[in-house]
Amino acid sequence: MVDAHRTFVIVGGGLAGAKAAQTLRSEGFSGRVILIGDERDHPYERPPLSKGYLTGKEDRDTVFVHETAWYAGVEIELHLGQSVTDLNREARTVETGDGTVIHYDKLLLATGAEPRRLDVPGTDLAGVHHLRRLAHADRLRNVLAALGRDNGHLVIAGAGWIGLEVAAAARGYGAEVTVVEPEATPLLRVIGPELGQIFTELHSDHGVRFHFGGRLTEIVGQDGMVLAVRTDDGEEHPAHDVLAAIGAAPRTALAEAAGLEIAPREEGGGIAVDASLRTSDPHIYAAGDVASAAHPMLGTRLRVEHWANALNGGPAAARAMLGQDVAYDRVPYFFSDQYDLGLEYSGWAPPGSYDQVVIRGDAGKRRFIAFWLKDRTVLAGMNVNVWDVTEPIQKLIRAGRPVDPDALADPSVPLESLV
Repeated sequence: MVDAHRTFVIVGGGLAGAKAAQTLRSEGFSGRVILIGDERDHPYERPPLSKGYLTGKEDRDTVFVHETAWYAGVEIELHLGQSVTDLNREARTVETGDGTVIHYDKLLLATGAEPRRLDVPGTDLAGVHHLRRLAHADRLRNVLAALGRDNGHLVIAGAGWIGLEVAAAARGYGAEVTVVEPEATPLLRVIGPELGQIFTELHSDHGVRFHFGGRLTEIVGQDGMVLAVRTDDGEEHPAHDVLAAIGAAPRTALAEAAGLEIAPREEGGGIAVDASLRTSDPHIYAAGDVASAAHPMLGTRLRVEHWANALNGGPAAARAMLGQDVAYDRVPYFFSDQYDLGLEYSGWAPPGSYDQVVIRGDAGKRRFIAFWLKDRTVLAGMNVNVWDVTEPIQKLIRAGRPVDPDALADPSVPLESLV
């Protein structure tokens, strides 16, 4: 029986919000749990949107965090298709778009991020796409299938993870693909030039064309349809559809309007939270893509836009809301699947933070582990088509001690022995 005297409200219907709600119940919270999401779909996981669901290998139903009946079964109140338009910290209330005012004792903001928009002529054409929500994936999946049938051409602006995963999916359908990227390699700001070239070769081997060193400046169309794109170096590429994959911005408008502390841009923006995921208001917490969290192990503030952060951050915030002692210090982690290449990345090694990259295995055969080091200390590791090594890689990162690079590169030396 729900105790109506205490109410915890979760704003955001994604993975972080759903897992926070689940944790509140599993940890014994008997008060009201209200989850508000601005999409009509029940909470779902985002990785399939650019992977299994987009490629057609997974059904739509597989993306959802819980079955529909689960929420009623554990007495979680869902307000779907509703945006929160106002947060009153003094009264401790939120107001939804239909005028409903809801009181909270504790509030979790899990509002996520939104795709950055291209600021060029032609973005209003029918064939311009983004990929963030399930509705986007529904549409794009049909588009890729049609492009494959008709020998159509997709241009992708941005060679980050989303851009590359969609490129792989599009080639799987048989579509022609050109990727426009202003840097010299894909993923330059994430894994650096040493590893970026491997992804250039991977996609080139599968027929993707890259246009490096140029920015998309115009989408050319006729009668509302895309015909081509132009870049700032004077090139023109044929296109029937365009995907903007130029990153995502944290959805902080509600928090900003309420006067919560926002992290500076160099720390990823986002809602500033401490190691327990608490904001500058002791009754409000934030988790997932929107949270810029003080990381106890790394000694810096991080905003992480990956599945594992939502999966683990939502429960951590829920436990903190319940008054438990929480220090959210997970090693950042993400994974990607492209063609026959699968990878997992653990750690944090932004450009300029490392002085050495060590390869264990055969990068030419795309079966290896890459390590990013600073003063012989492992900052991050990425295993490519090598499995069951995430735990020792993360232990190396947590250890924070110098490692012999030669031993790290030698596959005959067990990783566990280096910790």
